[in-house]
Amino acid sequence: MHQITIKKTPIKLGQFLKMADLVQDGFEAKIRIQEGEVTVNGETETRRGRQLEAGDIVAYGGQEFLICEEP
Repeated sequence: MHQITIKKTPIKLGQFLKMADLVQDGFEAKIRIQEGEVTVNGETETRRGRQLEAGDIVAYGGQEFLICEEP
C-alpha cells in the first residue's frame, strides 16, 4: 500500500487521482470513476466529487493508496 500525503482534507476523488498522477486529466478521472474502476474503502465509487478524508483507502489499477494529511 502506498501512502499519499496531502496538505488539506477533504479532497475530491477526481482531484486525488490527478494529484497522485494516476490519471492524466480530469476527463480521464471522470471516465475511470464512472466505469467503476476505482474503489474507496473497499466499495466501488462512481462519484468523482466524493470527499476523501485522511485514513481513506483508494484502490485503482491494482494498487491501494492510503490518504494521509500533513500535520
